[in-house]
Amino acid sequence: MASMRLLAIIAILVQGLVIGDSQELPSFDPELAVAKVSEVAEGKVGPDVKIFNVVDFGAKPDGATTSTINFIRAFKEACNHNGRAMLVIPEGNFVVGSMLLSGPCTFQPPLMVQFAGNLLPQGSTVAAENADWITFMNFNGLFISGKGIINGQGEKKAWNSVCDGCRRQSASLKLIKLNDVLISGITSVNPKGFHMMISVCSNFVITNVNISAPDESPNTDGIHMSKTNKVRISDSIIGTGDDCVSMIHGTTNVTIENVKCGPGHGFSIGSLGHYEDEFDVFGITVRNCSLSHTENGARIKTYRNESPSKASGIIFQDLIMDNVKNPILIDQEYATIKGSVDSKVLISDVEFSNIRGTTISKIAIVLACSPTFPCQGITLKDIHLEYSGPPDHNEDTPFSSNCTNVKVNYIGEQMPPPCA
Repeated sequence: MASMRLLAIIAILVQGLVIGDSQELPSFDPELAVAKVSEVAEGKVGPDVKIFNVVDFGAKPDGATTSTINFIRAFKEACNHNGRAMLVIPEGNFVVGSMLLSGPCTFQPPLMVQFAGNLLPQGSTVAAENADWITFMNFNGLFISGKGIINGQGEKKAWNSVCDGCRRQSASLKLIKLNDVLISGITSVNPKGFHMMISVCSNFVITNVNISAPDESPNTDGIHMSKTNKVRISDSIIGTGDDCVSMIHGTTNVTIENVKCGPGHGFSIGSLGHYEDEFDVFGITVRNCSLSHTENGARIKTYRNESPSKASGIIFQDLIMDNVKNPILIDQEYATIKGSVDSKVLISDVEFSNIRGTTISKIAIVLACSPTFPCQGITLKDIHLEYSGPPDHNEDTPFSSNCTNVKVNYIGEQMPPPCA
């Protein structure tokens, strides 16, 4: 009975029921959902939940037999169920190729995925153009929980084949056109491209995940998102070859907290101004996080391009830097090419607050804004960074900041010293 009551609570949270004329429950309560999602990982569900185990649909956990069609069939049956449904991926090694797990669905939200096994890529096939590896698409309510591992094995072929102008490699996990999503406990290692790619989603929680790839792995962003609203990423470890978290056009109302980043390229907003008619970025908070031996720390980057947009309401707060190359960086000259124009992305209302630690660069803070659209409302508050790089042959080189096309509001301690 307790498990049934729990599932009823989660169902109310996800569906956003209205009681009476005025008492409206929240459509998705991240705090309560996170507190209860461990029940999904342990399979503690009531008798009203129908189980769809991929093994029952012919999937083989032997690390050799391709089970793509078996996973798709299990998902389709769960998707078309008229009640509560749980997709189970039990312990074992499952080989699967590119899978599109798409709605619309008729299950009672959320679809619960108990993920205990290891997923390995099918090596004998090449994904179709623009295809990603595992894609969930076009339905509401998805809880993925467990200690399962998604192993893209990008080191075997994909990383060696990257070239200028080539299409991006497939993301291990793509989530598109979904609402009310929670991902907890899983591990992603060595993707061909991005670990997780999120687009056109809302109400999204990622917590207690472990993302890992070598520093030299190309374009292996940890969590990459676009055109997505209301995201919380917390209590996770992300070490990879590109941005730990990247937020491009249309990303709004995101909170990242208690995340360890490194190796990688830090927490990045952008690149922006890359495509025509980009949506604005706003409401981004990164706080209580640490970065170790990363290329960048807190970064905003835009192309020199004709595409106009805005990035505003951004807070980087309470960050610890450990030997980070560029701890604080606004770069509006990213990927400059011959014939390019000044960036038309307006960056405003950005605060870097209580950022401390060490850097391997003598120029620890770079704010390089657009001459056409200078940055507005940039605040640096309580910054204390120390140089930890190799001895400088010219001992007179100061530990400094570099600012162009911006007026900075300085509050409290400033090390390195403010821009002149």
